[in-house]
Amino acid sequence: MNVLIVGSHGNIGQRLVRQMAKSAHTARAMVRDESQRDEMLALGAAEVVVADLEGDVSDALAGCDAVIFTAGSGAHTGPEKTEDVDRNGAISIIDQAERAGVRRFLLVSSMNADTPEKGPEKMRHYFEAKKAADDHLRASDLEYTIVRPGKLTDEEATGTADIAKDLNRYGEVTREDVAHALLLTLDSPSTIGQHYEMLAGDTPIEKALRGV
Repeated sequence: MNVLIVGSHGNIGQRLVRQMAKSAHTARAMVRDESQRDEMLALGAAEVVVADLEGDVSDALAGCDAVIFTAGSGAHTGPEKTEDVDRNGAISIIDQAERAGVRRFLLVSSMNADTPEKGPEKMRHYFEAKKAADDHLRASDLEYTIVRPGKLTDEEATGTADIAKDLNRYGEVTREDVAHALLLTLDSPSTIGQHYEMLAGDTPIEKALRGV
């Protein structure tokens, strides 16, 4: 597949670009700044496009079979920036992907997105924005998967994880393992129209995804 990675310069996005370069898929990295182009090419992106996720990204989407949305303001960002990126930016890309005829759409969300009222008050705006984007994607005609990792860490990949629709616990997971799960999810038909939570665990990621 030709895959547009939105948020490719972020912590998950860079790892995903690097991993995708070794796969059968082709990464088109979307960045905000021209100065990031050489860095993304060095990571293995086949192509780099400069675009604003809140603006017209039709050129970036042209010819793409899938979109992986890894952009995020971060859980500790103020409400205004969270609205711009995690809610409005995601919704805009979803709508434009539909119009462009993209088939597959993967969205990196968050645990607690379905129940923002249960999260810490200081992070409620973040969970509410994630919920709005998740709900908008569910209502689209895209072949979607919503990925909800726990607290992200920069530890080395383990290649294993606990993955289920609802894990009923909280914990951590490495960004490398989340990127690996996203890459495998592109080719996991059982995940279409589903969401899954992901935490560190002992099951090989490919096997864990079969249970979704």
